[in-house]
Amino acid sequence: MPEHTGFLTYLLARSDTLRQNAHNVGQSFVGHQQVEYRGLEPIFTSLLVIALVIFLAAGVRSEYRALDESVIPDETLTTRTFFEAFFGYFYGMAKDVMGARNAKRYFGLIGGSAAFIFFSNCLALIPGFTPPTSNLNVTLGCALVVFLSFNYWGLKENGWGYLAHLAGPKWYLAPLIFPIEVISTCVRPITLSIRLMINMAVDHLVGSIFLGMVAILVPVPLMFLAIIVILVQTLVFCLLSSIYIGLATEKAEHH
Repeated sequence: MPEHTGFLTYLLARSDTLRQNAHNVGQSFVGHQQVEYRGLEPIFTSLLVIALVIFLAAGVRSEYRALDESVIPDETLTTRTFFEAFFGYFYGMAKDVMGARNAKRYFGLIGGSAAFIFFSNCLALIPGFTPPTSNLNVTLGCALVVFLSFNYWGLKENGWGYLAHLAGPKWYLAPLIFPIEVISTCVRPITLSIRLMINMAVDHLVGSIFLGMVAILVPVPLMFLAIIVILVQTLVFCLLSSIYIGLATEKAEHH
């Protein structure tokens, strides 16, 4: 995928001092390659999204503390009502997929993923910003968190039965089914990360091209299309994560 450049990259490119400071960040964890100033933009935007979510969550929490003093519900869309509708939708989706018990226990991961991915995707609508979800390192990090979590929960809930479940229902089919199931399970974070990254990267690239060609009126329909992509990609990531968690813990749910 072509590299996308935002305001931070332009700023670093014009300042030797800032570029040198960016070079002092060190090496990446995967591959042990030197982090260049272009590689700092996904890190910066990810931290920006996290700070924004924490700030909004703190504001919503203060509103909930004042609910006892409020009798009349809000007539307009506020931060609190937005988060209620937002997380309510994803909680309902998780409950439909994995059941009420598991949805309540594991919604922290689903809700956190939904908030981070949604607000990260929304940066694509702001000129000068590059969504961190258009970078494979960020999306792979999110997918690995989901991968490690559902495998841990599967082992915690079902013990070695979780691994036995990968071997299939019949012992004589285990040599054939077990490798296939292991490969299928290990491929999940790759497909999760690549799907999200490619869709957001292409969406942001197309929007940037049209915005550079004609900055007035023409990009407006593309922005509506971008909003659909933002919502759909957030939904797909969280839906697949819920399915993976549900499959890993389904035996415990049947008990």
